[in-house]
Amino acid sequence: MKSITVQQPEQLVIEDRPLPQPLAGEVRIRVVSAGICGSDVHIYRGHNPFAKYPRVIGHEFFGHIDAIGAGVPPSRIGERVVGDPVVSCGHCYPCQVGRPNVCSELSVIGVHRDGGFSEYITLPAQNAHRIPDSIPDDNATMVEPFTIAANICQQMAPGPLDIALVYGAGPMGLTTIQALRGVYGVKTIIAVDRIDERLAMAAANGADRTINNSQLDLASELHKLAIRPTLIVDAACHPAILPEAIGLASPAARIGIMGFSAEPCILNQQAITSKEITIYSSRLNSNRFPQVIEWMAARKISPEKLITHQFDFSQVIDAMKIFESDQKQCCKVLLKF
Repeated sequence: MKSITVQQPEQLVIEDRPLPQPLAGEVRIRVVSAGICGSDVHIYRGHNPFAKYPRVIGHEFFGHIDAIGAGVPPSRIGERVVGDPVVSCGHCYPCQVGRPNVCSELSVIGVHRDGGFSEYITLPAQNAHRIPDSIPDDNATMVEPFTIAANICQQMAPGPLDIALVYGAGPMGLTTIQALRGVYGVKTIIAVDRIDERLAMAAANGADRTINNSQLDLASELHKLAIRPTLIVDAACHPAILPEAIGLASPAARIGIMGFSAEPCILNQQAITSKEITIYSSRLNSNRFPQVIEWMAARKISPEKLITHQFDFSQVIDAMKIFESDQKQCCKVLLKF
């Protein structure tokens, strides 16, 4: 089989690998399509501290089960499925309290173990989630990105009374905007970014107002508009955002951070406590696949709005370059296997 492998940072190859056989409790998926994520580029460039090389990358993938290991019902062969990349131990404290995404022995498909940029992949059977026939293949490939939005939203509990401010109109921000509007009924959503074309995408995905903060002071702009956000999501992942968000937030607001920056930031404790602000962090997803599949089946979200490019997997270098460099026109890129 053909697999897209990062041998070392900056060394990506398409290589022949033996066809994997599923172990007990596992299934094998014949991959149909896979999405490129920023973390895939980070592994390629050597900027992901968790990755071990060589590594078959890819954690957003859809396909069909074509083989099963011992203990898996034969009826699962032929299922259309997507793979949850979070592989957890099931018995540590985070797992016992429903937080397998921060399992003490966490293994992430495409990071710690080989991923879905391959013609075939094996994974635990419980990580393969059936896709209804009503959901097209391309949309199914987008389930994993929406689980990131589902995870932060589940913690923050958005509602119709909220005024939401979303930093960043990339894939994480856009999926969050769609969830806030289509699932949680948030009536006012403001998107902030430094690229006008990204802000146009935010408007197309449900943002009521967009603000380009490259040349203006966001606090002054929101003051002029008489807006005090009650719910703020940092999907831009810059260390300067959290201190600013604390200052912008309404009393009793919630702030969600989705970034992995190791850069320090300075926080004012009084600014947090005086307004009793709640700060949430979110990593990966915590069993959100069934939830997002239900959203898609009910048409509460529109994943097709985010898919801007598709390539044959043999063109992965070109696909990665476009994803990395064209922030004006490119949102989600799918590889076809």
